[in-house]
Amino acid sequence: MWSGLGDSITRWWRGGRRTGRTGCQQQTVNGSLTHAGVCDGHVTEPGAEQVRAFLRSHADFLERFVMEEVELEQLERWMIRSTQRAKKRPDGPGSGKNGRKTSLSRWKFCVHADKRQMLQELTRSLQQKPTKAHVLWELAGCICSAVGAEGYRLYLAERGDPEMLGLYLGQDGRKENGEAIVEKMTSGLTVPVYVARTREPLRLSKGSVDPRFPDGLPYTGDAAHALYQPVVQTDGHLAAVVELWRSDPFHEEDEEIASSYLVWGGIALHYAQLYLSMNKQRKLNDFLLAVVKSIFQDMVSMDALIMKIMNFAQRLVDADRASLFLVDSKNKELYARIFDIGVASENVSNNTTGASDSGGEDAVAKLQNSTEIRFPLGTGIAGQVANTGEILNISDAYCDERFNRSIDQLTGYRTKSILCMPIFIRGNIIGVVQMVNKRSGDFTKEDEEAFEMFAVYCGLALHHAKLYDKIARSEQKYRVALEVLSYHNTCTEVEVTQAREQRIPETIPGVDNYYFSVFKLDDFEKVRHAIYMFKDLFGLSRFDSDSLIRFTLTVRKNYRRVPYHNWTHGFSVANSMYSVIKHSQSTFKPNECLALYIASLCHDLDHRGKNNKFMLDTESPLAAIYSTSTMEHHHFNQTVTILQQKGHNIFSKLNSWEYKQVLGYVKHCILATDLALFFPNKAKLAQLVAEQSFSWGDLEHRLLIQAIAMTACDLSASAKPWDVQVKTVKVIFEEFYEQGDAERAAGRIPIPMMDRKQPDQQPSSQGDAEKLAGHVPSPLMDRDRKCELGAIQVGFLTGICIPCYSLLYKLIPETKPMLDQCQANLEQWRNIDEEIKKQQKEGDGVDALSFLDKVLETSEKLVKEQTETPAEDCKLKESDQNQETAREEKTSVETRLEQSEATEEDVDVSVLIQQLTDEELDLELHSNSKVGSV
Repeated sequence: MWSGLGDSITRWWRGGRRTGRTGCQQQTVNGSLTHAGVCDGHVTEPGAEQVRAFLRSHADFLERFVMEEVELEQLERWMIRSTQRAKKRPDGPGSGKNGRKTSLSRWKFCVHADKRQMLQELTRSLQQKPTKAHVLWELAGCICSAVGAEGYRLYLAERGDPEMLGLYLGQDGRKENGEAIVEKMTSGLTVPVYVARTREPLRLSKGSVDPRFPDGLPYTGDAAHALYQPVVQTDGHLAAVVELWRSDPFHEEDEEIASSYLVWGGIALHYAQLYLSMNKQRKLNDFLLAVVKSIFQDMVSMDALIMKIMNFAQRLVDADRASLFLVDSKNKELYARIFDIGVASENVSNNTTGASDSGGEDAVAKLQNSTEIRFPLGTGIAGQVANTGEILNISDAYCDERFNRSIDQLTGYRTKSILCMPIFIRGNIIGVVQMVNKRSGDFTKEDEEAFEMFAVYCGLALHHAKLYDKIARSEQKYRVALEVLSYHNTCTEVEVTQAREQRIPETIPGVDNYYFSVFKLDDFEKVRHAIYMFKDLFGLSRFDSDSLIRFTLTVRKNYRRVPYHNWTHGFSVANSMYSVIKHSQSTFKPNECLALYIASLCHDLDHRGKNNKFMLDTESPLAAIYSTSTMEHHHFNQTVTILQQKGHNIFSKLNSWEYKQVLGYVKHCILATDLALFFPNKAKLAQLVAEQSFSWGDLEHRLLIQAIAMTACDLSASAKPWDVQVKTVKVIFEEFYEQGDAERAAGRIPIPMMDRKQPDQQPSSQGDAEKLAGHVPSPLMDRDRKCELGAIQVGFLTGICIPCYSLLYKLIPETKPMLDQCQANLEQWRNIDEEIKKQQKEGDGVDALSFLDKVLETSEKLVKEQTETPAEDCKLKESDQNQETAREEKTSVETRLEQSEATEEDVDVSVLIQQLTDEELDLELHSNSKVGSV
């Protein structure tokens, strides 16, 4: 290549104007003479200095040659070498104007160091002040230095709108809160606006006539030429317009340099925006976290919550005032008791998250002095938002016809900008928040997005506040209702005094007999007997006598007057449990005995005479609270309610552990009276007995025997003498029929057992219970198999009662009288069943209640005849029974003693030994009595 250049110069040299051989002069192209050094007729080759001088004086020739002959890659290598050498010279580009003035050639071929320096400075600037305006300002400074401009201006585009340009006043022009000051441009077409619209670079010079800009070049001091460069982000949005000026004209190379810088600067701008977005999101998340903590941790009242929401909203968008209007859907109105809440500047600066105490004295005073305002939906800006559900961002309120100026005229306040946003919950508008006068300019799209997220939490808070208010009011109503009910359902002091005056007897003969009849006592006598049984079992060393009296009287009062599940039934079950505990001492531990007796006394409190299925079918509130064992859970809840009343806690002297243990046992025992639970309990216990793996030291096994004992006592009417059995069956059917009447009144068809219109077709309750428990009921127990009155009792006794008493007898032999009487009653019902079937064959209809009346009359005559039997025969018979029972009790105690384990949960061995001695003595007495009688 260089040889080609030399050859070209030599040819030019030789082809020049010739002179005489004696002369050494030659005329150059421009007419000057040079000494070519011609010797002996030969032309001398030009030297390096001559070529250098020639090229300097013939720049056009050099340019044509390089453009035609030199490869671009070679040029790039030359430029790199030249740049590296220039950096080493003391007068290199680093010492020029602005410290880093560069040229187009250096930018194109040797900008590695310049780009690195520019990016380093931008990175440092981004770390120090990571704002969009600052990055653009630094980028404009880089371009200014690169093109050798004398100065520059930066016009920021708000929201990317070319019509909303503002002159950025630089780093020195900043507000007190750190925000940059942007001077809005006057309306009309200006050069920056034109460039923002077209997004194309533009060069202008003073004196040039351009019809687009009749005013000419804007004022730039002494500079005569200007370059305008748009800054467009990677997403296509306009960011700014850069204005550069200098005394020399701008060329295409300058535009290209600026564009190249903008490509690299756009990367920094992009990451600056990412950083700002993440930083804003983090601050918003912190703000919302503070909102959630403040709102949901201290939800005292609706007014206090509204105050907090408005204060938080003001801080979120930096508004001067705020109002929150709630929607009254019933009256189609918006209303507010608190509005135009302002935030002091010191609070804003001192509390960036807005987690201030809005419940202070000033807030309280403001609440007390506020008056409610109301206006129809669709009125004003807030009403419009409530109607449409759309966000309204108004930069000039007085230019909007929907704005109501009367408020400003009355208050003297000037409304400029408004941001009004709906608050939704479950798709419905429940309120509208209106922010007035943003402190720093107008409300932006970012304000809308941030507030839209904030509005979600506002909606949840307001919704929960309403629920909280409802719950609070409901709780107060509940307390009032409970107070009223407590007054009417609690025993009176007159009744307590009467019970004190009628002292509880030291002994009550026959009350511990399994066959004790409760029908011969009135309600108050039952109370006295219940108190006696409690004292006889547990004494009063750990219990207060007055609390026991009040508790028992109130329990009586809380049994409803229904045919069967009334106070008589509750007392009867308690009496049966008393008999079981009395005859099988040391079987259950003291706290277990206490729980069993109290659970038996209270197991049907507030029973409505309706079963669990009826409660579920009628969607009773009780069924909504307790999905399983509905009434049983309610009975336990009523028990606890009575214990919580003043002067009724009979467990007050127990320690904390004993109190919890007894209550746990009471709950377990009351729930065990649900027949749906009897079948799985019976199956588990029967398997343990069959496998001979039952242990009195196992807590789970003891809970099973407690449950079976509760069922046995609950069904003790089937183990009572025949007259008591018939009376009980009669009242049970009366209660069944009342439930059937209620079902018919509700438009449903009752099951035959509860339908008084089908008295001869009655299914058994065991079938219902077995179906609920997931078992296949036997034919006699299945409601789909129409059974008659006798078959009902036969099926009930054989399916539930006999298995229950048989299982109980195997573990507690002292309960054999219950099994014996139940079997005797079973034989009676079988005879009645045969008689009913005989009447049906003869075509006579059978009415259940009428038939029971006849049976009851017959049984009463039989009882009367038995009472006239000679006393000696009765005594002999009773002596035989007592002797047999004593032997069985002795065997039972010995068995339990052998099975007991030496643990804290085991049966007390010393008590069993003492009990065994007493039983042996009783057995001798019984034997002597029998001999004497004979």
